[in-house]
Amino acid sequence: MFRRSVSLGVSLLVLQVVIVLMTTCAAGLLAAKLQSDRIREAYKDRMLSVAESVARLPTVVQAFDSPDPSATIQPLAELIRKASQVTYVVVTDRNGVRYAHPDPKRIGERVSTDPTAALSGEVFVGTETGTLGTSLRAKVPVRAADGRIIGMASVGILESQLADDLAEDLPELIGWLAGAALIGVLGAALVTQLVRRRTFRLEPAEIAQLLETRDAMLHGIREGVVAVDDRQRLALVNDEALRLLGLSENPTGQPADQVLDEGLLELARAEDDRSDRLVLAGERVLVANRMTAKTHDRAVGVVLTLRDRTELHDALRELDGQRTVTEVLRAQAHEFSNHLHVIGGLLELDRRSDAVAYIERVGGAGSITADIIDGANADPALAALLLAKSSTAHERGVELRLDPDSAVDIRAGDDALTVLGNLVDNAVDAAETGGTVRVLVRSSAQGVRMVVDDDGSGVDESQRGRIFDLGVSSKGADRGIGLALVSRVVTRRSGHVAITDSEMGGASFDVWLPETGNR
Repeated sequence: MFRRSVSLGVSLLVLQVVIVLMTTCAAGLLAAKLQSDRIREAYKDRMLSVAESVARLPTVVQAFDSPDPSATIQPLAELIRKASQVTYVVVTDRNGVRYAHPDPKRIGERVSTDPTAALSGEVFVGTETGTLGTSLRAKVPVRAADGRIIGMASVGILESQLADDLAEDLPELIGWLAGAALIGVLGAALVTQLVRRRTFRLEPAEIAQLLETRDAMLHGIREGVVAVDDRQRLALVNDEALRLLGLSENPTGQPADQVLDEGLLELARAEDDRSDRLVLAGERVLVANRMTAKTHDRAVGVVLTLRDRTELHDALRELDGQRTVTEVLRAQAHEFSNHLHVIGGLLELDRRSDAVAYIERVGGAGSITADIIDGANADPALAALLLAKSSTAHERGVELRLDPDSAVDIRAGDDALTVLGNLVDNAVDAAETGGTVRVLVRSSAQGVRMVVDDDGSGVDESQRGRIFDLGVSSKGADRGIGLALVSRVVTRRSGHVAITDSEMGGASFDVWLPETGNR
């Protein structure tokens, strides 16, 4: 309940203030430690310097040979102590007996700490507890003119004085740290306001809900959605787009030119918005729309929406194939009935020669359907396709013939139906009214060969190298899909396609699709 009641702004501010204060405190402790070490090092250097000066002072060395060394050394040691601002300056003889001490009563007594190190010729710097308390001290041997060790000079300062020196520096340090903490808190408040503006003052739960809703909508709709940012990288690809583009992994973040086909890439790079454009993605014919994505009136990328036209065409083609067989047979029965009525009328009028001529003229009309059914009896789908195309061609005044050399021993497969359907459509368009299209289909265990000839104007040799490119067509905009799809199917099946001049006067398309075992 508490976490739900605390807003994002308050949480951000509190977290940042805690971080600033913890960082400031840590920095303060570190600075105090560094300052303490600096003070200690400075005093070590000073004490060592004073102790060495006392030990090498000629007056002190010479006093060791006098009957009363302390009479000379004590006043000199006190003068040096006051001048150097240390706690004590002590001078002892070879046995550690004091010749000088801040407390005159201690003169003549042996020192309370171990003088062995200095009296053995070493220099000692460290913290020890003596008669005046715990202090940081330096001990240096006193040597005679011939180098013999005749005593020791010890200089020290109480630890309490070191603490006092550090305490004098702390108010300034604390002031700087407080100022830094204040600036940090103000900065945290400013950052909190900036983050709140960038998140439109939404709470984390609201942001998560919006994200979940957006993902559910984008990945649940039946249209493919592809978002490309202003750097030409994919910002979003939903599940339907992955299926339509044939992608197994989400390519979000990759460059668009490494993922999208040429048609989609060209649409994404267009300068203006476009709608219902036919593009080819792999072997799918898609209807694509382009819309510029804007935020705060600034273009940040483009959004492409994709709809699958291939599945619709396949479904319609299959439905047409089912209907065509019935409709053609019904039309032939009706046409045959009309022919009988005409023949019967001519006979009643006793115009036998006209009846014979009429019979000769229309006698072959019903052979087209029979040829198709007989030539493709091993593949009902192929027969249905040819019947549908024959009916369509007949409506446009074009005769569709099945080459007598056709032999369909096994099913041709979906790829062959796709290729043949597109080739026949192009041939009918090229033949125009009164023209003829001839189809040869040979299907065997090795593969499928399809040859489509027409008596149209043919294909100029200069265009044969690019006629299979997407968008190359003489039929206007949004065309040039069929032959591009044929090329991609042939390439995938490792087949080949050739364009030559047909003996009928137009173009001849010869396609070979080797058997792959996957029909």
